[in-house]
Amino acid sequence: MHILIASDAWEPQVNGVVVTLRNTARELQEAGHRVEVIGPSRFRSIPCPTYPEIRLALGVRRALERELDRFAPDAIHISTEGPIGMAMRSICLDRGFPFTTAYHTRFPEYVHARTRLPTAVAYAWLRRFHAPSRAVMVATRAIQRDLERRGFVNLARWSRGVDTRLFGPGPKIRNTWQPPVFMYVGRVAVEKNIAAFLALDVGGTKVVVGDGPQRASLQQRFPGVVFTGAKSGEELAAHFRSADVFVFPSRTDTFGLVMLEAMACGTPVAAYPVPGPLDVVVPRVSGILDDDLRAGALAALELDRAKVRQAALAYSWAGATAQFLGNLHPRRAEPCAA
Repeated sequence: MHILIASDAWEPQVNGVVVTLRNTARELQEAGHRVEVIGPSRFRSIPCPTYPEIRLALGVRRALERELDRFAPDAIHISTEGPIGMAMRSICLDRGFPFTTAYHTRFPEYVHARTRLPTAVAYAWLRRFHAPSRAVMVATRAIQRDLERRGFVNLARWSRGVDTRLFGPGPKIRNTWQPPVFMYVGRVAVEKNIAAFLALDVGGTKVVVGDGPQRASLQQRFPGVVFTGAKSGEELAAHFRSADVFVFPSRTDTFGLVMLEAMACGTPVAAYPVPGPLDVVVPRVSGILDDDLRAGALAALELDRAKVRQAALAYSWAGATAQFLGNLHPRRAEPCAA
C-alpha cells in the first residue's frame, strides 16, 4: 500500500511527533509498504512565533497537490493541524478522498500557556478540523476519554513504542554529578512545566537534557542545574542510564515518549497523575505518580530498575504500527463528505 503522511512536524525537528512518525514509517516500510512523509523542509517556511525551532510552511497547497498526483497514495494520514495539515485536509475534502488524522499535541493548553487564549476556543477549532476524519488517532485511553467529553468523534487508539535495543542496559556518561541525579529530557518550553521540577528541594543534582525557547531563562533562574543541550542516539541513552530518577513535570502531554525511553533504560519516572503518565507509568513499579512531585521523585529512588525496564517492554513500535495501519482508510472506500 502507498501511504502518504502529511505533517508539520518532521525532520530535522526533534520531538515526540517526529520520533513517532519516523519509527512508524520504518515499520511500515519493513512490512513492504511505500511511505512518503511530507514535512516543512520541502517548502518555504517561517519560524513559529514563540518557538523558532519549529518552521511553519508557506504556500503549500499546489505542491501538495502535485505530490498527491505523483505518489498516488492508497491512504492519506494527516498528522498535525498546522499549515501542511490544513492544506492537505482541504485538498482531500475537495477531491472526496478519505483521510485519517492524529491528535498528538494538546495545542489548546500549549497556546493558553503562551497567549492565555481560552482553551475552549482552540478546542472548538480542533473539533472542526478533525470532524471529517475517518479516524482520529490518539495515544492513550485518558486522552480518548477527554476528547470524547469535548465532543470529538471517530476516535481510535494508536499507542507508541520504544527501541529497547538502544534504550536499555549499557554504559553511563562520565560525570561528576552529586547523586542522586534527577533528570528531565525533552523540549525546554513553557508548556512542559520544567520550573516545577527545578524548584524541588530534593538534593543531589538536577539535569535538563534538551533545548528550546525557555532554556536561557531557566538557566539564569536556576544556576545550579546542569543543562546539557539536546542529545540523541547512544549518547541520549547513556544520559537516561545516568539518572537515578526521570522527572516528567508536564501536565499537557498526550503520551510522553521520553518516559518510555527512560523506563527502558531502567530509570524510574516521577510525574503528576495526569493524562500521559497515567497511561504509561505502572504505579509503584515503573514510577511514582503524585500531585506532590517532590514526594514522587524521592519515592522513585526506591524502585527496582529491573522491574522498571520490564514494564517498558510491553510497548513496541511493531505493535503501535499495526494499530496505525488498522486505523487507515484506503481511498477505495466511499468518498469523504465535507
